[in-house]
Amino acid sequence: MICGFCGFKWHHLAVVGRPFGQLTRLWHGVAMSSPGGLEGPLWRAIAVFRFASLAYVCALVLRDAHRYARPLAAFVVLLVMLAWSVLSAVAYARPAWRRWPLLLADLLVVLGVLLVTPWVVGRAALAAGVPTLAVAWLGGPVLAWAVSGGRRRGTVAALLVAGTDLLVTRERLNNSSFTGAILILLAGGVVGHVARLAVTAEQRLQRAVELEAATRERERLARGIHDSVLQVLALVQRRGAALDGEAGELARLAGEQEAALRALISGDPSRSAADDEPGSSPSGTLDLRTLLGRYASATVSVSAPATPVPLPARVARELAAAAGAALDNVDRHAGGRAWVLIEDEETTVTVSIRDEGPGMPQGRLVEAAHQGRLGVAQSIRGRVADLGGSVRIHSAPGHGTEVELTVERTDR
Repeated sequence: MICGFCGFKWHHLAVVGRPFGQLTRLWHGVAMSSPGGLEGPLWRAIAVFRFASLAYVCALVLRDAHRYARPLAAFVVLLVMLAWSVLSAVAYARPAWRRWPLLLADLLVVLGVLLVTPWVVGRAALAAGVPTLAVAWLGGPVLAWAVSGGRRRGTVAALLVAGTDLLVTRERLNNSSFTGAILILLAGGVVGHVARLAVTAEQRLQRAVELEAATRERERLARGIHDSVLQVLALVQRRGAALDGEAGELARLAGEQEAALRALISGDPSRSAADDEPGSSPSGTLDLRTLLGRYASATVSVSAPATPVPLPARVARELAAAAGAALDNVDRHAGGRAWVLIEDEETTVTVSIRDEGPGMPQGRLVEAAHQGRLGVAQSIRGRVADLGGSVRIHSAPGHGTEVELTVERTDR
């Protein structure tokens, strides 16, 4: 069948279309084998655009080959464009390959096609209105740059391609010439914006999935804790409440831990209100001196500034809990004798816990963590790290241990 407008034989396009369909299926199989998230459909769309625009280029070359200065060279360029369309489609289907080497190679291939166009087509034919060899196919790298880096990267690629097209293949600039350049710029900007929106949506979706998984895991753990640990703590608290001495003290501690654990697994924030804490203020802060003062005893000396050390309620409680965990270690491993020092500086608050115990050899904390003993790693380092602070532990065999807990002030 022959087109009455241009004399193009459509069966040539059918011949080109058969391998095109096979290559599209091949590319789709490679793309589906690796997760691409919400960007995957965009990369597949770019591959389809390349082959569709290449089919259009083939139609124009078959129609205008008799007007070219070097017709055989035009078919060689077509083979190069076909080979690169296949290679780029397969390469972009792999997320690990979507880097600068591939992006630059993609752009250079298109620029190369534009540069050889005057030599293949001829200046006279171009001046007479014969299309360039690339035509719409030059939009491939612009779209790839836009999807990989957003609006800015897509605009840069569009400027390079459009500028080369205007300088190399257009001897006379007119409205038609600038229309193509503007369309390329719009494509780079719009596609880049859509790609960034897709990435943002994917990240938010991932966070939502992670939050749902964490919530489900928390509910599962809550059921297990309720059926085991909480029942045992409640039993100890009930049976030991009427006893005297250390047994009564253990019952009281068991009751406190049961209440704290119930609040933790239920996510109840009521215990975080500052009004039910001694030393709290209407602004939602707590005096760190009051919280650490509870640890003072005949064996634990607490030294604090004369003025209050206000911290946000959560920060104060977590810092005091980390100090309490350090004192528990002192009681277990260093005889219980310890000195606690609170330093209120302009931008930080530091709590130091020092003992005169046997100290720790180098690597002892790492060994304890590997053995599953995570008191220091979780109760001390983990708590302070969640507050954005730091923990420094100085220890040597025979010279005791000093733990420094430092957090940034957020109320000044």
